[in-house]
Amino acid sequence: MSERPFVFCHMGTSLDGKIMGRYMSLDHGGNPFYRIAFGENPYYHHQGWISGRVTTDDNFTNHRKPNLDPNAAPVPEGDYVARKTGMYYISVDPRGVLGWESHVLRYHDTVADVVEVLTEQASNSYKAFLRRLGISYIVCGEKRLDMELMLQKMADLFGCDTLMLGGGAALNWSFIQAGLCDEVSVVISPAADGSTKTQTLFMEKPGLSDDTPVAFDLLDVQRCEGDCVWLRYGVPSARSRELA
Repeated sequence: MSERPFVFCHMGTSLDGKIMGRYMSLDHGGNPFYRIAFGENPYYHHQGWISGRVTTDDNFTNHRKPNLDPNAAPVPEGDYVARKTGMYYISVDPRGVLGWESHVLRYHDTVADVVEVLTEQASNSYKAFLRRLGISYIVCGEKRLDMELMLQKMADLFGCDTLMLGGGAALNWSFIQAGLCDEVSVVISPAADGSTKTQTLFMEKPGLSDDTPVAFDLLDVQRCEGDCVWLRYGVPSARSRELA
């Protein structure tokens, strides 16, 4: 069994802590968020990034419905590894509802192979749909996501030793509260829109997390292009969990 991957949460925010919203339409010049994690000479060298269902639907699957065959033959039990590559998009989709059209996605200049993270709630027809498209999947939990098992399977089955946590807010906070996020990286844009309807960097979700506070250790502060500020924090609770 491989060691758990190092997990860093890397997010871009507004001055008022939002991770999405109208402020994103403003152009400040450059893209430090992308450069730090995905550029030609990135600070972080990772093999994939983890996103929740809503983030995936908003950015990649665009709320399409999956093309399911209700009469699909039963698929084998367990996980399905279609292929191994150098970069993965790890989509947390417990019930299996995302409408993929390909096993590959492109994010700016980054090309990644999709890995779906399911629970036992996902139907046979959805697993068969993923197999038709050549999309790998791992089953992590019965009714709720087993985050630790997910990380372990990404290490054991796909050889990942570093993974990026990329939202949304509930997923970010769940990993941090579980002691499974080692570092937080935040690129703050010099902009805000004042909305009260958009997600912040971290948000609790009933059944997954609560509002128990977590302390962080400041590691570094840098001024970046476009008057952005890049903050890096260590997460002591993750280190404490590993030593327990």
